[in-house]
Amino acid sequence: MLSVALYFQYSLKEQPCVVCIQMRLWVSLLIIVASVGLFARNSNVMRGLVNLSMFGITIGMLERSYLLLGTERGFVFSDCGFDLGLPDWFTIDSWLPWLYRVETSCGYTPELAFGITMAEALITLSALLFVITLAVFIANLVNNRTGNSADNR
Repeated sequence: MLSVALYFQYSLKEQPCVVCIQMRLWVSLLIIVASVGLFARNSNVMRGLVNLSMFGITIGMLERSYLLLGTERGFVFSDCGFDLGLPDWFTIDSWLPWLYRVETSCGYTPELAFGITMAEALITLSALLFVITLAVFIANLVNNRTGNSADNR
C-alpha cells in the first residue's frame, strides 16, 4: 500500500492530502505491529496483544478510508487542512517528509485501474483487513481457551 502511494506521489505527481498521510501512518503502524507479532508469535500474551492491536489499527484504517471516500463522493463534509493533528513531540512529517508530508487538500483521489479510485480501493482493503484481523483475533481467543482447557485436564 505504501509502495503504491509513493508511486502515485512521485511518478504520477499525485500529491497526498492529510487523510492520505493519516492512512500512511496507519499502514506504517500495521507493518510495525505485524513485525513485532512475527517475532513474538510464540508468546500467547504477545500474540493476543498483537492481534488486538491489529484489530484496532484496522478500525482506524476503516474510519480514515471512510472519511476519504466520503469526502471524495460528497457524503461526508469535514475540515481537511494541512495539519496532521499529531502531538508536538511526534513531528514525523518533518522527520520523513518524503513519506509523511501533506501536499494538498482533500476532495479527490486518483483512479487506480478500471475506474476504481484510490479511496474505493482503500475502503475495500481496510474492510477486508478488518474482517481478517477480527477472525484471527477470535481464533486466537478460542485457541487459547481450548488450549488452556486441554492443558488443565
